[in-house]
Amino acid sequence: MADEKSRPSVAGSILVVGGGISGLTTALEAAEVGYDVYLVEKNPYLGGRVAQMNKYFPKLCPPSCGLEINFKRIKNNRRIKFYTMSEVQSVSGTPGSYDVTITQNPRYVTSNCTACGDCVDACPVERESGFDFGMAKTKAIYRPHEMSFPMKYVIDGDVCKKDTCVECIKACNYRAIDLKMQPKTFDLKVGSVVIATGWEPYDATKLDKLGYGQCDNVITNMMMERLAAPNGPTKGKIERPSDNKEVSTVAFAQCAGSRDENHLPYCSYICCMASLKQATYIREQYPDAKIYIYYIDMRAPGERYEKFYKKIKDDKNVFFIKGKVAEIEEDPGTKDVTVMAENAMTGEKLRQKVDMAVLATGMQPTGANTKITGDITYDENGFVIADLEKGGIFASGCARQPSDVMGCTKNATGAALKAIQTLVRR
Repeated sequence: MADEKSRPSVAGSILVVGGGISGLTTALEAAEVGYDVYLVEKNPYLGGRVAQMNKYFPKLCPPSCGLEINFKRIKNNRRIKFYTMSEVQSVSGTPGSYDVTITQNPRYVTSNCTACGDCVDACPVERESGFDFGMAKTKAIYRPHEMSFPMKYVIDGDVCKKDTCVECIKACNYRAIDLKMQPKTFDLKVGSVVIATGWEPYDATKLDKLGYGQCDNVITNMMMERLAAPNGPTKGKIERPSDNKEVSTVAFAQCAGSRDENHLPYCSYICCMASLKQATYIREQYPDAKIYIYYIDMRAPGERYEKFYKKIKDDKNVFFIKGKVAEIEEDPGTKDVTVMAENAMTGEKLRQKVDMAVLATGMQPTGANTKITGDITYDENGFVIADLEKGGIFASGCARQPSDVMGCTKNATGAALKAIQTLVRR
């Protein structure tokens, strides 16, 4: 069952795989010039990583700034049919005529849901919030975040007690809960495909010397976004996880897993700017806090980012140290962490004690861990390689290469055009 009114499956339509900012842009650009689009997203909501951020470049907007407009455009456009909690199993065929198999997992909540929240009050089971990277809990029935689209609840089938509980069913006045829902598999016929499956934060537990998972106050850059976000686990208050203490010293470890032959060999492009942005989060809340940024090379692509970098560099409480962090250890008594690095300019061995350390983990394409079966080519790192001469299947956003939001939207517009050209030429 789709989240929009059903439309006939036709070969002159476009499949967009992934409902993040790239997928949304691709779908809207194609639909608004007259093409039918099927948008498939594995999460129970659209918006992808942007929805998890506090602010994003270039204007340092909150997610609501751009996503709310896009959600309204999708809701009002009958040419877009979207499927949440769904994954593409296979793609076969040739440009102009592809057969696609999709599996849609059960939400256990029907379109009758009004998002009133009575079911949440009744539910006795808690789960860790993946949206908040485990820093908060939700009930087994939950809404992913306050502006999630579609605006209805979802049940985590892995923790729900199902028929042995049914408290949510008793509480729902709209008969919107169906605990007997099952996965469904269906086929679509489309003319072109755009892969916009986005990215995942690199698994910081693989960086065994940097303390993630061993030190309570070592977090990742995406966890910092959630801490600073008004709808995050601390309602926007940046506190260290171990004791909710206000921070006075914070270290950022750049290239945590990136530009490393043992992890991600490539530069993730935007991590430097993300840390500079997050330095402003800390500065806004703690004007006297000391911030230490350890880096290999500070990369600020473009004039606008260069100006932003200069602004942060001029801050007397932000210290840039050219040198990659080698190790982070915890003081078991205070839970403070000590960052160890070598200053590449002087050769000096450095040990800096801070309240909290943030690992600037790199962007890993979703294709590194989950690949779609079919005529889709991935490089050794999991990025999609589009055959532009052959046409038919294209990549958009971070499925193609690491990028910021602005780069993703520009690239998504190009991918929509390429997908349309395939339909026109066949």
